[in-house]
Amino acid sequence: MKLAEHYGHKPTDELPLLFQRILSNSILDWFRRQKARNALFSPFSDFQSSSDDEEFDVLETLSDSLQLPQVDNPESSIQSRQTLIAIEAELLSLPDRQREAFLMRYWEDMNVAETAVAMGCSEGSVKTHCSRAVHSLSNALRSKGIML
Repeated sequence: MKLAEHYGHKPTDELPLLFQRILSNSILDWFRRQKARNALFSPFSDFQSSSDDEEFDVLETLSDSLQLPQVDNPESSIQSRQTLIAIEAELLSLPDRQREAFLMRYWEDMNVAETAVAMGCSEGSVKTHCSRAVHSLSNALRSKGIML
């Protein structure tokens, strides 16, 4: 669809390369979003009770699930917990608009147009806010010695 919408005016000999680039970028974007989502959060469906006849209490299940899995190396367990805490702190330290754009795009999996409507700004502003948020997070985490 992107090829037809945005590049219909291009010569036909350029279309295969454009399609390959669009497909490659779309796949990379999807994997980046999944990596960010899986690294920080778990969907509520992961916490549901296995039997349907029991009453489900998300708070009880959530408190049980917050225990880090047992690993052979306690140092790596502590390091993982500290990394997650550092990422969360850096997310909270972002300016409001950058944090809002970043979370909508990469956590809520909204596209640029949907995010722009939700934030009440232009698509260019969404891209700018996201780019600045990613660079700020990257620099802040790198300065703390965290390489993701």
